[in-house]
Amino acid sequence: MVCTPFCLISTRCVCFGTHVRVSLLFESYLHHAPMAALRALRKLCRLSQHQACSFHRSSSRQEAVIISGRKLARQIRSEARDDVEEWVSAGNRRPHLSVVLVGDNPASHSYVLNKTRAAAEVGISSETILKPSSVCEEELLDLIEKLNSDHRVDGLLVQLPLPDHIDERRICNAVCTGKDVDGFHVVNVGRMCLDQSTMLPATPWGVWEIIKRTGIQTLGKNVVVAGRSKNVGMPIAMLLHTDGRHERPGGDATVTISHRYTPKEQLRQHTQIADIIVAAAGIPNLITADMIKEGAAVIDVGINRILDPLTGKNRLVGDVDFEGVRKKASYITPVPGGVGPMTVAMLMKNTIKAAKSLVLTPPQRVRMAASS
Repeated sequence: MVCTPFCLISTRCVCFGTHVRVSLLFESYLHHAPMAALRALRKLCRLSQHQACSFHRSSSRQEAVIISGRKLARQIRSEARDDVEEWVSAGNRRPHLSVVLVGDNPASHSYVLNKTRAAAEVGISSETILKPSSVCEEELLDLIEKLNSDHRVDGLLVQLPLPDHIDERRICNAVCTGKDVDGFHVVNVGRMCLDQSTMLPATPWGVWEIIKRTGIQTLGKNVVVAGRSKNVGMPIAMLLHTDGRHERPGGDATVTISHRYTPKEQLRQHTQIADIIVAAAGIPNLITADMIKEGAAVIDVGINRILDPLTGKNRLVGDVDFEGVRKKASYITPVPGGVGPMTVAMLMKNTIKAAKSLVLTPPQRVRMAASS
């Protein structure tokens, strides 16, 4: 018998574009080699093909994780309730929230009711002061000054929007900075922009908490904020891009802000490379599936009432095409049930912070802000 040197026989199997290279190294007698090699190769090729196909099926992406704002809000309200009870047990007065509601806007009345219910749940006392839509600006300013001077009032907010004849900026700036639980006073906005401890606007803070508590990474990531409103879009952008080492830690992200004059195609170019998209423009279906990359996190802040063609009734939708985008995103918030409940929960945290700031020393306030 004549022995042949080592022979290398190789083949390539293709499955859904995946190339599996199978090699067989064997030593045999010449008259056994051809059949044995071919049988072994066929067997290995079938096995490799099956494994490649199985891998392809298992690696297909699942739909996005739907972030429950209601669940996170319950967690935060529970923390707030424990905080209030600890504060009261230490001999301090129970925190109190005063809400000024002007006019008969149904949405505003609904929002205020949700806020006072949440306050009761966490142990914060509250009151709602109703004023007709005809109230003059000076009368409203007098009321705010009275509440500013009332030592029993810890948190104070004036529900927006206000009637057209009233200057909203003037009203927001009239609220004492220490009681400004909406975080709309120009001083509190300035402190936020300087990464200093302050009252953060509730909705942007809610978005920030969703991102942090869900474990979505921001450091070095690309973020698009669709919407530049002074109460939502701008503060969200500030929280996400500022320095994480500062007194009020930020997200260290690279943030792009779009607005009504951003061409849709230009917006698409930004969103297609974004790791995180925050939609806060107030435009239904502004963000669609073709505008995002696989695995992006999408936070929908929009609240839009549209007519449902099937039922003929109004329904709430966000700024994101939820059903389409969820098939590509890694995380997504629904509307309703996403950012909305978080806004109310963060308002409770601000009210507690306001109550404590009246008693604590400046260094204690800094430590409290850093831990919140």
